[in-house]
Amino acid sequence: METIVCNTGPIIALAGINKLDLLKSFYKTVIIPEPVHYEILAGEKSFTGLAEYKKATWLDIRKLNRDTEPLLAKLLDEGEASVIHLACELGIKNIIMDERKGRRIAREIYGLTVTGTIRILIDAKKAGLISNLTVALQDMKSHGYWIHDKIIQAAINEVGD
Repeated sequence: METIVCNTGPIIALAGINKLDLLKSFYKTVIIPEPVHYEILAGEKSFTGLAEYKKATWLDIRKLNRDTEPLLAKLLDEGEASVIHLACELGIKNIIMDERKGRRIAREIYGLTVTGTIRILIDAKKAGLISNLTVALQDMKSHGYWIHDKIIQAAINEVGD
């Protein structure tokens, strides 16, 4: 089991369907940069999974030791930039991020390994941690998490749901 740095979107998506604990099943430590933590708390009124997030005391919320690189700060929002920055600062090669631009920058410029919320759910289905991927994905959509229909169909096809 590895340590991973996680962005806002996957936390919102998983906590919104009461599946945040899946991260504990796959990772030894889940680090949340402080800007991501504050971004999650700022969405209090619209975030249905906030109670689950707050009770996840196993999440490791970390301050950045120095300012985010100017390139990251210019190209990405604060949460995504802080995830990449903190992963590099700590020497962690794995991050969880859903946003396409951030994923591309993390992989191509910083050499990070990127996974996303859908991959976590696919792996959870394959490991028997969730019984129905289709229901989990539809729940995420109904809670306002945007997922392209092609991605949903590819995930469903992969697990044979």
